[in-house]
Amino acid sequence: MSKLMLKTLREAPSEAELESHKLLLRAGLVTSLAAGLYAFTPLGWRVLRKVEGIIRDEMDGIGAQEVRLPELNPIELWEQSGRAGTMGQTLFRLADRKERGFVLGPTHEEGMSYLASRHIQSYRDLPVTLYQIETKFRDEPRPRGGLVRLREFTMKDAYSFDAGWEALDASYAAAYDAYVRIFARAGVPVIPVAADSGAIGGKESQEFVFLTDDGEDEILLCPQCGYAANAEKAEFAAPAAVPANALPMERVATPGQKTIAGLAQFLGIEERQTVKAVFYVADNQPVFVAIRGDLDVNEVKLKNALKAQDVDPMDEATVKRLGLVAGSASAVGMTGMKIVADPSATEAANLVAGANEEGFHLLHTNHGRDWKADLVVNIGLARAGDACATCGAALEVRRGMEMGHVFKLGTLYSESIGVNYLDESGERRPCVMGCYGIGVERMVAAIIEANHDANGIIWPATVAPYDVHVVVLNGDQEAVATALDELEADLARANLTALVDDRPDSAGIKFKDADLIGIPVRFTLGPRSLEKGGIEVRDRRTGETGVVALAEAAAEARRAR
Repeated sequence: MSKLMLKTLREAPSEAELESHKLLLRAGLVTSLAAGLYAFTPLGWRVLRKVEGIIRDEMDGIGAQEVRLPELNPIELWEQSGRAGTMGQTLFRLADRKERGFVLGPTHEEGMSYLASRHIQSYRDLPVTLYQIETKFRDEPRPRGGLVRLREFTMKDAYSFDAGWEALDASYAAAYDAYVRIFARAGVPVIPVAADSGAIGGKESQEFVFLTDDGEDEILLCPQCGYAANAEKAEFAAPAAVPANALPMERVATPGQKTIAGLAQFLGIEERQTVKAVFYVADNQPVFVAIRGDLDVNEVKLKNALKAQDVDPMDEATVKRLGLVAGSASAVGMTGMKIVADPSATEAANLVAGANEEGFHLLHTNHGRDWKADLVVNIGLARAGDACATCGAALEVRRGMEMGHVFKLGTLYSESIGVNYLDESGERRPCVMGCYGIGVERMVAAIIEANHDANGIIWPATVAPYDVHVVVLNGDQEAVATALDELEADLARANLTALVDDRPDSAGIKFKDADLIGIPVRFTLGPRSLEKGGIEVRDRRTGETGVVALAEAAAEARRAR
């Protein structure tokens, strides 16, 4: 440690909020260059490489082949797939000296598809799964949490190419099982949840989520049947509508009533007997959304339904410009803008809706008779207490951190980039693709979140920067120096790595740093331990200590791991 570039901190910088961020900085594993940009120190880099090693081991184990693609991508590839537009401001764009357009890859579906298209010709070349562990770039508007959300980060991204959907199912299952093993080996407890495919696209996807109160994502869980989904994707069973036969529509005065709760109380009805109007702008076009009053809009589902790049709530100025009456609006008589409705608003009878006039509402409105939606689609947002769509039990809400994501892409990229094969009859067909990603730095953060105490990090042995932390006391004494030489030789023969604290600092400082850095096994070597018969061994996780003979120390370290 006297030669190691390492500086520990007693207190975390004020900008650090997550425990992992605090401990990464205090243990000297990373240094911030700017928001969302971190340099890894030698100690931190060893951890990152250990994590990459686990990932590489498991991907190789399922027959995936490692490749490497350029981080700099020609913009033409992204225009070919259509994502030059749909990725929006997330893309870092640049031009070379000849004004040719490029992007820094935020992910590599396009590049990997292009590579595969040059090598896959026949069904005999399939299946194949390619992967890389490489730097990615995303212009995140709000980097946060230290290594949790970065602008430059390392991703393991893998892509499978198959001759059909059934074959993709097998490749997808193999990657899924590999992910289960990766997170288990790294010491991160995860649960698989149904997820939205987002800008990647595709037919089906699942996230592996580490449940933590500091997570960015909201997860809906069913305690009875085990259903789990990201809030962006979660399905639920909405409360049944109040049964009724259609009655004539009637205009009624509702002075001062601008909220669903207030309106329901004023009229003496339930919120589920109203229809809520919500205004959005989707790709610069106004959209009117109708949903039953007791429900909320899931904006991700709405965005997907509209196949839009951007969907944002309409600002007050636009609302006024379009003549919409906030608090009293409805689709009755609405023209000039697209109307999207949740089935809850179209299947219920006699709902109270706005009269498009300040202080007035309409009783007994019915879809099909009084108004008509351009698009009817499930856009309801699942919330805590809603009924599970599978078994009917009340859903629970937890926070979570996405660790990995697996997608069934289908032919989305193979068709746009031209990844084709000749089948057994000589007919040209597009490959059916899958995509599988893990953020490596985020995984390091999650390992710390799941493995720490008040004194510092507690690394699982599989990802610890070193196998053993040796604290040397009075190392200038000949007996201690001789014993240290013998210990280092024994550890080397046992293929165990050691971080040796040979600094001229006090025992207290050395022990505090050892707990902070969190290597699983600590040896304390000094005159007192030699008098007791050898070397003191301490388990970082349990705190248990003991003394073993110097000749047995390496074997003890291996057992303790």
